Amino acid sequence: MQLFDPNNPNEKKKMIAAAVLALVAIVVLAYVFFGGSTSKPSNNQVAVNRPSPSPRPGYVPPPVEDPDVIKEVSYNDTVPPVSEGSRNIFAYYEPPPPTPKPVNISTPTPTPTPPVTISSLAPPTVYAGTPADFTLQVSGDKFTPAVHVTLDGRDLPTRFINSQQLFATVSQLLIKNAGVRQVMARSDDGKLYSNTLALNISDPPRPNYTYVGIIGKPRFNDTAVLQEKGSKEFIRVQRGDPVGGRFKVVSISEKEVVLIDATLKIQHHLGFSTDQSPNTGYRPPARAVDDEP
Repeated sequence: MQLFDPNNPNEKKKMIAAAVLALVAIVVLAYVFFGGSTSKPSNNQVAVNRPSPSPRPGYVPPPVEDPDVIKEVSYNDTVPPVSEGSRNIFAYYEPPPPTPKPVNISTPTPTPTPPVTISSLAPPTVYAGTPADFTLQVSGDKFTPAVHVTLDGRDLPTRFINSQQLFATVSQLLIKNAGVRQVMARSDDGKLYSNTLALNISDPPRPNYTYVGIIGKPRFNDTAVLQEKGSKEFIRVQRGDPVGGRFKVVSISEKEVVLIDATLKIQHHLGFSTDQSPNTGYRPPARAVDDEP
C-alpha cells in the first residue's frame, strides 16, 4: 500500500503545508525557551534607570565589614569584691516619713470690749454656810435698768441704783460650799453684758474642840465635856456658855453639841467622839445623873 503519491498535486500541497507548520512551531518554541528572557523584561518587572548619587566632597565611606571574617572579642572577667559578711539580708528600704504640710493658723480675732463694766464687789469674800441671804453690791459703769447680776450663770434678784451701782440678793443656798463664784451683769437679750469678777467663798473659822462626854442633870440642865485638840485639858460647858472666846453652846445631846459663831452666826456641830486612843488622854465617862460626893 502506497502512503504518498508524488505525482498527485494535491498530495504535494499537503506535504508542503505540513512542513511550513512544523517550521513555524519550531521557531515559536525556540523564541519562548531561549530568546524571551534576554530580549525584554517581563510584564511584572519595570526597568527604571536612576542616576547614581555623587558622593559629597570630603566624604569617606566607612569600611564595609566582611560578615565572613571572625573577630576576636576580649572579655574582662574581673568581678568587684562585695563584703557579704556585713550585709543584712533582712534590711529593706524604708521611705522617710512624709513632710507634714504647714498648717495655716488663723490669727484669733480680739475679744470685743464689753459694753458694760464691773469694777468691784462688796463684800469681795463671804463665808460658806452663812445662815441668811446677803446683799451683794456691784460697782461699775454703764449700768441700765435692763441689766441684772448673775452668779455662775444664775440670775439674781437685782435692784438698779444708778448707772454705776447695782444691788443683788444672794441666797444662802448658793454659798453652802467653799470655792469661787463668777459674777457678771447682763441683759435678758444678751446685747448688754459685762466682764466677770470672782466672788470668793471661804471656809469659816471652826471650833478646835472635841465632844468627849456628857453629864446628865435634873431638869435637862446637861453638861458637855469638851477637850481641846492637841491638849489633855477638859472643859465643862452648859447651854449658853462661851467656848474659845468666839463660840457659844446652843444645844447639848448624847449625839452632838451645837456651837454658834457669835460673829458670823454660823452653826457648827460637834459629834460625840468614841475614839479611845491613848493620845487623847483621860476621858471622863458619860453619866445620866450628877453624882453627889
